[in-house]
Amino acid sequence: MIVDIGGGTTEAAVISLNDIVVSASIRVGGNKIDELIQTYVRRKYNLVIGDRTAEEIKLHAGSALPLYEEELVEVRGRDQIDGLPKVRQLSSHEITEAISDALAQIVTTVKSVLEQTPPELASDIVDKGMVLTGGGALLRNLDQRLREETGLPVLVAENPLTSVVLGAGKMLTDLPLLRKVAMD
Repeated sequence: MIVDIGGGTTEAAVISLNDIVVSASIRVGGNKIDELIQTYVRRKYNLVIGDRTAEEIKLHAGSALPLYEEELVEVRGRDQIDGLPKVRQLSSHEITEAISDALAQIVTTVKSVLEQTPPELASDIVDKGMVLTGGGALLRNLDQRLREETGLPVLVAENPLTSVVLGAGKMLTDLPLLRKVAMD
């Protein structure tokens, strides 16, 4: 099983014998998580922040589960009321709360794919687990949250940002395999 959390979408799929057996895709990914952070900061602190700032917040203090030691991140943006630049402190717990809806949708999608997986393949997933890839796989504790929610082993790909492209490149160098998996 592979779960690819990209910028715009999350895809979960069970692959067997060079074929996709079960899959699902939702329009929730890293960009949606960034939007949720922006919305949270705007509503709670009346502070408008940009896409880049939201992504930096996600990378530095974001977590799929509450952290044992709360981390603080300094957020710079424009005050909605007076239009002046302001600085606020945002905690990692607030970020976890802000992104919880998107993460819940990702977990629901993974569970949905697992529920549709044939029993023979489900037993393989119990043994080997699922692999997270894409930029969203870098979100702190996402693997742990999926492990807790599904009870399955969860691994993060060695290079989650580039693994999809590297895999596609390998397919192009193995023409017989490419023919096997090519869609009609």
